[in-house]
Amino acid sequence: MRQLRAEAWMHNRVRMIVASFLTKDLLCDWRAGYDHFREHLADHDTANDTGGWQWAASTGTDAQPYFRIFNPATQGERYDPDAEYIREYVPELRGVDADAIHDWPELSDEERAELAPDYPDPIVDHSQRREQALAMYERARGEEPEEE
Repeated sequence: MRQLRAEAWMHNRVRMIVASFLTKDLLCDWRAGYDHFREHLADHDTANDTGGWQWAASTGTDAQPYFRIFNPATQGERYDPDAEYIREYVPELRGVDADAIHDWPELSDEERAELAPDYPDPIVDHSQRREQALAMYERARGEEPEEE
């Protein structure tokens, strides 16, 4: 999001991760994300962007399966293994080892405070929110969510 504010642009992979996080981890309406990106993107395109946000939220006519929920940490490991992109836009993590950055949600509060005291703790537990999102989508489909 810092890149978006600074440059009015983000790579499509990052846009998808943000859209997944907003709609499936935070359970926000896709239109809130769309509106924010519309205001900040230099390359905003109404048709493309509404389709992309609906795809990410699994609500559009050509939507991704509702059970496809990006794990932000896994995406970071896969597409930014050395955490170069993260360090460029998150100065609080510039001195932190890539493995610790990718493991950030799994680190203890004490470990995070020692490594980067000015960087916040995760705002949600991805695993828990993933289960809540899946249950929400299953109820919307008229299905009974699976019990754990």
